Amino acid sequence: MNPIRNPFAPGAGTPPPELAGRDALRESLHVALERARLGRPAKSAMLVGLRGVGKTVLLDRVRDDAEAAGIHSVRIEAPEGRSLPALLAPQLRQALLRLSQMEAAKAYAIRGLRALAGFVGKLKLTYNDIEVGLDYDAEPGLADNGDLEHDLQALMEQVGLAAKAAGTALALFIDELQYVEEDQLAALITSLHRTEQRQLPVVLVGAGLPQLRGRMGNAKSYAERLFDFPEVGPLTADAARLAISKPLNDEGVRITDEALAEILRVTQGYAYFLQAWGSHTWLAAAGSPIGLADVQSASTTAVAALDESFFRVRFDRCTPKEKKYLRAMAELGEGPHRSGDIAACMNAKVSSLAPTRSSLIAKGMVWSPNHGDTAFTVPMFDAFMKRIMPGDDWR
Repeated sequence: MNPIRNPFAPGAGTPPPELAGRDALRESLHVALERARLGRPAKSAMLVGLRGVGKTVLLDRVRDDAEAAGIHSVRIEAPEGRSLPALLAPQLRQALLRLSQMEAAKAYAIRGLRALAGFVGKLKLTYNDIEVGLDYDAEPGLADNGDLEHDLQALMEQVGLAAKAAGTALALFIDELQYVEEDQLAALITSLHRTEQRQLPVVLVGAGLPQLRGRMGNAKSYAERLFDFPEVGPLTADAARLAISKPLNDEGVRITDEALAEILRVTQGYAYFLQAWGSHTWLAAAGSPIGLADVQSASTTAVAALDESFFRVRFDRCTPKEKKYLRAMAELGEGPHRSGDIAACMNAKVSSLAPTRSSLIAKGMVWSPNHGDTAFTVPMFDAFMKRIMPGDDWR
């Protein structure tokens, strides 16, 4: 069929043609943001889940919802190697400048910009990657202590006061939050705790891998009371069917029940894989209706494309020893697996593999669902490891 009309969109955070199965979560976040705007208690939220479940897409859609409702927002992705102050400072500057255009909030926003100047001035030496334009001179004693936890708390208070005066809320959307260093994560949690205590309209909607829940608890023990941790997982069967059938129907194309069932089987309902199989099935089909043979033909090209992009980009970040560790996990199956079983598969001691496991967790390749357990953060990665490292030569 015409590739130009292909409705499916497999990509990193690329919005799908039909965001199926997420309405309840979107509504709960909408309620939290609106409650914050009214000055009522509202929990921030951390969207946690494996790679490829659609966390980034959902984060961006909720942000679009918030902006459409008149709530101010900032959007940050937390890559490895960047400090939280470096990511937050320019975004908070933009938010304060926007708020300063509103007469009711102007004085509060300007004081917030002075707080930002003090915040940056004192922390620039500690975090050498902070680069942001400053519009006002610092106010002595305001967010200029040189201690991140103290200063971020003071800065966020000023931002919250400005948003309150403007009759709106500020929503912070931060993706890949698991990469933020623990002390910086603790400072962020403390600042949000303070704004909540003062009933200021500041809400964080974050997204990250499953280990984020534990990392936040380690950073601040009260994090589990301050945040909700909705799990973003595979789509239900009904939602997965809708994610495939509706875009096809919108293009005037039908798909047989057998073909649709096969797509659901091979993708296991994971949002990214649904888009990949939908796209390759469209390209494999000669016309409507799409049949089982079209899906089976598309599976070959879909797997090859995933191996070269979605899976390979993560595999290539690993050292040879880390790759062997992942291959041993794959040998044992989908997981999770006990550390002792992985070590036995590698003919090694658990203690000797602990640094490798820690490194893989830090890179976001694996996580620990329970003490001593290890699981892949990428769905179907076990099958990929067997394809990329076949046989027993890896041992």
